[in-house]
Amino acid sequence: MTESGTGRPIEVHWFLPTSGDGRSVVDFFPDPDGRLPASARRADIDYLRQIAQAADRLGFAGVLTPTGVQCEDAWLTAAALAPDTDRLRFIVAFRPGLVLPTLAAQMAATLQRISRGRTLINIVTGGDAEEQRTYGDFLDHDQRYERTAEFLEVMRRCWGPALFDFEGQHYRVQFGGLRPPVGEVATGGSLAGSARQPPVYFGGASPAAERVAARHVDVYLLWGEPPAWVAERVARVRALAAEQGRTLRFGIRLHVIARSREADAWAEAERLLSTMSPQQVEAARRRFSRSESVGQQRMSQLAGDALDMR
Repeated sequence: MTESGTGRPIEVHWFLPTSGDGRSVVDFFPDPDGRLPASARRADIDYLRQIAQAADRLGFAGVLTPTGVQCEDAWLTAAALAPDTDRLRFIVAFRPGLVLPTLAAQMAATLQRISRGRTLINIVTGGDAEEQRTYGDFLDHDQRYERTAEFLEVMRRCWGPALFDFEGQHYRVQFGGLRPPVGEVATGGSLAGSARQPPVYFGGASPAAERVAARHVDVYLLWGEPPAWVAERVARVRALAAEQGRTLRFGIRLHVIARSREADAWAEAERLLSTMSPQQVEAARRRFSRSESVGQQRMSQLAGDALDMR
Protein backbone atom coordinates (compact mmCIF):
# COMPACT_ATOMS: atom_id res chain seq x y z
CA MET A 1 0.00 0.00 0.00
CA THR A 2 1.21 3.49 -0.80
CA GLU A 3 0.17 6.94 0.33
CA SER A 4 -2.16 8.52 -2.24
CA GLY A 5 -0.46 11.10 -4.42
CA THR A 6 3.08 10.40 -3.16
CA GLY A 7 3.92 6.82 -4.07
CA ARG A 8 5.47 6.43 -0.62
CA PRO A 9 4.63 3.35 1.48
CA ILE A 10 2.05 3.91 4.20
CA GLU A 11 3.62 4.05 7.65
CA VAL A 12 1.79 2.34 10.51
CA HIS A 13 2.42 3.62 14.03
CA TRP A 14 1.35 2.43 17.47
CA PHE A 15 0.61 4.22 20.75
CA LEU A 16 2.24 4.30 24.19
CA PRO A 17 -0.45 4.36 26.93
CA THR A 18 1.43 6.73 29.22
CA SER A 19 -1.69 7.50 31.26
CA GLY A 20 -2.33 3.80 31.95
CA ASP A 21 -3.82 0.85 30.13
CA GLY A 22 -6.65 -1.68 30.42
CA ARG A 23 -9.08 -3.92 28.59
CA SER A 24 -12.04 -1.54 28.52
CA VAL A 25 -12.67 2.08 27.60
CA VAL A 26 -13.66 2.94 31.17
CA ASP A 27 -10.64 1.51 32.98
CA PHE A 28 -9.61 5.05 33.93
CA PHE A 29 -12.95 6.32 35.17
CA PRO A 30 -12.96 5.89 38.96
CA ASP A 31 -16.17 4.93 40.72
CA PRO A 32 -17.75 7.38 43.22
CA ASP A 33 -15.32 6.14 45.88
CA GLY A 34 -12.32 6.88 43.67
CA ARG A 35 -11.52 3.22 42.98
CA LEU A 36 -10.34 2.05 39.55
CA PRO A 37 -11.53 -1.21 37.97
CA ALA A 38 -9.38 -4.26 38.65
CA SER A 39 -8.48 -4.44 34.95
CA ALA A 40 -6.75 -1.02 34.99
CA ARG A 41 -2.97 -1.16 34.58
CA ARG A 42 -0.52 1.47 35.71
CA ALA A 43 1.80 2.87 33.03
CA ASP A 44 5.11 2.14 34.74
CA ILE A 45 8.31 2.25 32.74
CA ASP A 46 8.66 -1.55 32.62
CA TYR A 47 5.25 -1.94 31.00
CA LEU A 48 5.90 0.89 28.52
CA ARG A 49 9.22 -0.73 27.66
CA GLN A 50 7.42 -4.00 26.87
CA ILE A 51 5.06 -2.20 24.50
CA ALA A 52 7.85 -0.22 22.79
CA GLN A 53 9.98 -3.32 22.28
CA ALA A 54 7.00 -5.30 20.95
CA ALA A 55 6.19 -2.51 18.47
CA ASP A 56 9.85 -2.37 17.46
CA ARG A 57 10.01 -6.15 16.94
CA LEU A 58 6.75 -6.24 14.95
CA GLY A 59 7.90 -3.57 12.51
CA PHE A 60 5.79 -0.55 13.46
CA ALA A 61 7.30 2.67 12.14
CA GLY A 62 6.89 4.52 15.43
CA VAL A 63 4.83 5.11 18.53
CA LEU A 64 2.88 8.18 19.55
CA THR A 65 3.98 9.35 22.99
CA PRO A 66 0.97 11.45 24.00
CA THR A 67 0.53 14.63 26.01
CA GLY A 68 -2.07 15.44 28.66
CA VAL A 69 -2.44 16.13 32.36
CA GLN A 70 -2.82 12.39 33.06
CA CYS A 71 0.15 11.33 30.91
CA GLU A 72 3.75 10.80 31.80
CA ASP A 73 5.93 13.44 30.15
CA ALA A 74 6.51 12.53 26.49
CA TRP A 75 10.08 13.84 26.26
CA LEU A 76 11.29 11.90 29.29
CA THR A 77 9.43 8.75 28.28
CA ALA A 78 10.92 8.77 24.78
CA ALA A 79 14.43 9.43 26.11
CA ALA A 80 14.06 6.55 28.58
CA LEU A 81 12.86 4.05 25.96
CA ALA A 82 15.01 5.00 22.97
CA PRO A 83 18.07 3.02 24.17
CA ASP A 84 15.90 -0.11 24.59
CA THR A 85 14.72 -0.10 20.96
CA ASP A 86 16.52 -0.35 17.63
CA ARG A 87 14.37 1.03 14.78
CA LEU A 88 11.25 2.38 16.46
CA ARG A 89 10.68 6.13 16.16
CA PHE A 90 9.06 8.21 18.89
CA ILE A 91 6.39 10.78 18.05
CA VAL A 92 6.84 13.18 20.95
CA ALA A 93 3.62 15.12 21.55
CA PHE A 94 3.85 18.41 23.41
CA ARG A 95 2.07 21.75 23.67
CA PRO A 96 3.57 24.99 22.37
CA GLY A 97 3.33 27.76 24.92
CA LEU A 98 4.31 25.54 27.85
CA VAL A 99 7.97 25.63 26.82
CA LEU A 100 9.89 28.20 24.75
CA PRO A 101 10.44 27.22 21.11
CA THR A 102 14.18 27.74 21.49
CA LEU A 103 14.31 25.22 24.35
CA ALA A 104 12.01 22.81 22.49
CA ALA A 105 14.38 22.96 19.51
CA GLN A 106 17.30 22.11 21.79
CA MET A 107 15.40 19.26 23.46
CA ALA A 108 14.41 17.83 20.08
CA ALA A 109 17.99 18.07 18.81
CA THR A 110 19.28 16.27 21.90
CA LEU A 111 16.67 13.52 21.60
CA GLN A 112 17.46 13.21 17.90
CA ARG A 113 21.09 12.50 18.78
CA ILE A 114 20.24 10.19 21.70
CA SER A 115 17.82 8.17 19.54
CA ARG A 116 20.12 8.26 16.48
CA GLY A 117 17.61 10.03 14.29
CA ARG A 118 14.41 8.40 15.55
CA THR A 119 12.64 11.54 16.84
CA LEU A 120 9.37 12.88 15.42
CA ILE A 121 7.55 15.94 16.80
CA ASN A 122 3.78 16.19 17.33
CA ILE A 123 2.59 19.73 18.04
CA VAL A 124 -0.65 19.74 20.08
CA THR A 125 -2.08 23.25 20.21
CA GLY A 126 -4.84 22.16 22.60
CA GLY A 127 -8.60 22.29 22.12
CA ASP A 128 -9.79 21.84 25.69
CA ALA A 129 -9.72 25.26 27.33
CA GLU A 130 -10.25 23.74 30.78
CA GLU A 131 -7.22 21.48 30.43
CA GLN A 132 -5.12 24.32 29.01
CA ARG A 133 -5.91 26.41 32.09
CA THR A 134 -4.68 23.60 34.34
CA TYR A 135 -1.32 24.14 32.64
CA GLY A 136 -1.56 27.91 33.21
CA ASP A 137 -2.46 28.74 29.59
CA PHE A 138 -5.38 31.18 29.24
CA LEU A 139 -5.19 32.10 25.54
CA ASP A 140 -8.32 31.52 23.47
CA HIS A 141 -8.57 29.11 20.53
CA ASP A 142 -7.35 31.36 17.70
CA GLN A 143 -4.67 32.96 19.87
CA ARG A 144 -3.25 29.52 20.62
CA TYR A 145 -2.93 28.83 16.90
CA GLU A 146 -1.30 32.22 16.30
CA ARG A 147 1.22 31.32 18.99
CA THR A 148 1.73 27.88 17.43
CA ALA A 149 2.61 29.46 14.09
CA GLU A 150 5.27 31.64 15.72
CA PHE A 151 6.50 28.72 17.80
CA LEU A 152 7.05 26.54 14.73
CA GLU A 153 8.81 29.30 12.83
CA VAL A 154 11.23 29.92 15.69
CA MET A 155 11.83 26.22 16.38
CA ARG A 156 12.60 25.44 12.75
CA ARG A 157 14.93 28.43 12.43
CA CYS A 158 16.81 27.18 15.49
CA TRP A 159 17.58 24.00 13.53
CA GLY A 160 18.91 26.00 10.59
CA PRO A 161 22.52 26.90 9.81
CA ALA A 162 22.38 30.63 10.60
CA LEU A 163 21.79 32.69 13.73
CA PHE A 164 18.65 34.82 13.60
CA ASP A 165 16.54 37.45 15.32
CA PHE A 166 12.79 37.14 15.64
CA GLU A 167 10.11 39.43 16.99
CA GLY A 168 6.46 38.40 17.00
CA GLN A 169 3.40 38.84 19.14
CA HIS A 170 4.24 35.90 21.41
CA TYR A 171 8.02 35.38 21.09
CA ARG A 172 11.12 37.52 20.80
CA VAL A 173 14.55 36.04 20.13
CA GLN A 174 17.96 37.63 19.60
CA PHE A 175 20.88 35.68 18.13
CA GLY A 176 18.76 32.53 18.10
CA GLY A 177 20.01 29.21 16.82
CA LEU A 178 21.55 26.04 18.18
CA ARG A 179 25.27 25.71 18.83
CA PRO A 180 25.94 22.00 18.23
CA PRO A 181 28.08 20.04 20.67
CA VAL A 182 31.79 19.81 19.90
CA GLY A 183 32.38 17.54 16.92
CA GLU A 184 28.80 17.61 15.60
CA VAL A 185 29.49 19.84 12.59
CA ALA A 186 32.74 18.11 11.76
CA THR A 187 31.01 14.73 11.63
CA GLY A 188 28.02 15.94 9.64
CA GLY A 189 25.67 15.67 12.59
CA SER A 190 24.21 19.18 12.52
CA LEU A 191 20.43 19.48 12.36
CA ALA A 192 20.82 22.03 9.57
CA GLY A 193 20.42 19.18 7.08
CA SER A 194 16.75 18.49 6.37
CA ALA A 195 17.30 14.75 6.76
CA ARG A 196 18.30 15.28 10.39
CA GLN A 197 15.55 17.70 11.38
CA PRO A 198 12.72 15.91 13.22
CA PRO A 199 9.59 15.86 11.03
CA VAL A 200 6.75 17.90 12.53
CA TYR A 201 3.31 16.27 12.87
CA PHE A 202 0.28 18.42 13.61
CA GLY A 203 -3.51 18.17 13.65
CA GLY A 204 -6.45 20.55 13.84
CA ALA A 205 -9.67 20.94 11.89
CA SER A 206 -10.35 24.66 12.27
CA PRO A 207 -9.44 27.20 9.56
CA ALA A 208 -6.75 28.59 11.90
CA ALA A 209 -5.22 25.12 12.26
CA GLU A 210 -5.29 24.45 8.53
CA ARG A 211 -3.39 27.68 7.87
CA VAL A 212 -0.70 26.67 10.37
CA ALA A 213 -0.43 23.22 8.80
CA ALA A 214 -0.11 24.57 5.27
CA ARG A 215 2.76 26.87 6.19
CA HIS A 216 4.74 25.04 8.84
CA VAL A 217 4.30 21.28 9.22
CA ASP A 218 5.42 18.11 7.45
CA VAL A 219 2.55 15.73 8.27
CA TYR A 220 -1.05 16.87 8.76
CA LEU A 221 -3.05 14.56 11.02
CA LEU A 222 -6.76 13.77 10.93
CA TRP A 223 -9.05 11.69 13.11
CA GLY A 224 -11.10 8.90 11.59
CA GLU A 225 -14.04 10.47 9.74
CA PRO A 226 -16.26 9.44 6.81
CA PRO A 227 -14.15 9.21 3.62
CA ALA A 228 -15.94 12.18 2.00
CA TRP A 229 -15.13 14.39 5.00
CA VAL A 230 -11.47 13.32 4.93
CA ALA A 231 -11.18 13.87 1.17
CA GLU A 232 -12.58 17.39 1.50
CA ARG A 233 -10.11 18.34 4.22
CA VAL A 234 -7.12 16.79 2.47
CA ALA A 235 -7.93 18.67 -0.74
CA ARG A 236 -8.35 21.96 1.12
CA VAL A 237 -5.09 21.67 3.08
CA ARG A 238 -3.18 20.54 -0.01
CA ALA A 239 -4.40 23.65 -1.83
CA LEU A 240 -3.41 25.91 1.07
CA ALA A 241 0.05 24.32 1.17
CA ALA A 242 0.45 24.74 -2.58
CA GLU A 243 -0.18 28.47 -2.15
CA GLN A 244 2.86 28.46 0.16
CA GLY A 245 4.91 26.47 -2.36
CA ARG A 246 4.85 23.44 -0.08
CA THR A 247 3.62 19.83 -0.11
CA LEU A 248 2.45 17.85 2.92
CA ARG A 249 2.04 14.27 3.93
CA PHE A 250 -1.12 13.14 5.72
CA GLY A 251 -1.85 10.82 8.61
CA ILE A 252 -5.05 9.51 10.13
CA ARG A 253 -5.68 8.18 13.62
CA LEU A 254 -7.95 5.17 13.82
CA HIS A 255 -8.78 2.70 16.58
CA VAL A 256 -8.58 -0.74 14.98
CA ILE A 257 -10.13 -3.95 16.36
CA ALA A 258 -8.39 -6.83 14.60
CA ARG A 259 -9.69 -10.39 14.79
CA SER A 260 -9.46 -13.42 12.50
CA ARG A 261 -13.16 -13.18 11.66
CA GLU A 262 -15.28 -10.08 11.11
CA ALA A 263 -17.95 -11.43 13.46
CA ASP A 264 -15.38 -11.71 16.24
CA ALA A 265 -14.26 -8.11 15.70
CA TRP A 266 -17.84 -6.87 15.94
CA ALA A 267 -18.35 -8.95 19.08
CA GLU A 268 -15.34 -7.29 20.68
CA ALA A 269 -16.66 -3.87 19.72
CA GLU A 270 -19.96 -4.69 21.37
CA ARG A 271 -18.13 -5.92 24.47
CA LEU A 272 -16.28 -2.61 24.74
CA LEU A 273 -19.53 -0.69 24.37
CA SER A 274 -21.21 -2.84 27.02
CA THR A 275 -18.67 -1.77 29.63
CA MET A 276 -19.81 1.85 29.39
CA SER A 277 -22.80 2.85 31.50
CA PRO A 278 -25.28 5.42 30.10
CA GLN A 279 -24.14 7.81 32.83
CA GLN A 280 -20.51 7.56 31.70
CA VAL A 281 -21.49 8.07 28.07
CA GLU A 282 -23.53 11.14 28.94
CA ALA A 283 -20.75 12.59 31.10
CA ALA A 284 -18.29 12.17 28.22
CA ARG A 285 -20.71 13.78 25.77
CA ARG A 286 -21.16 16.78 28.07
CA ARG A 287 -17.43 17.22 28.44
CA PHE A 288 -16.69 16.93 24.74
CA SER A 289 -19.54 19.29 23.87
CA ARG A 290 -17.66 22.04 25.72
CA SER A 291 -14.47 21.48 23.74
CA GLU A 292 -13.15 24.31 21.58
CA SER A 293 -11.58 21.73 19.25
CA VAL A 294 -13.32 21.74 15.88
CA GLY A 295 -12.09 18.18 15.34
CA GLN A 296 -13.68 17.08 18.60
CA GLN A 297 -16.90 18.86 17.63
CA ARG A 298 -16.92 16.85 14.40
CA MET A 299 -16.39 13.64 16.43
CA SER A 300 -19.28 14.61 18.70
CA GLN A 301 -21.49 15.16 15.67
CA LEU A 302 -20.63 11.70 14.34
CA ALA A 303 -21.30 10.12 17.74
CA GLY A 304 -24.63 11.89 17.99
CA ASP A 305 -25.63 10.79 14.51
CA ALA A 306 -24.70 7.19 15.37
CA LEU A 307 -26.77 7.24 18.56
CA ASP A 308 -29.73 8.70 16.69
CA MET A 309 -29.57 5.83 14.20
CA ARG A 310 -29.56 3.07 16.85
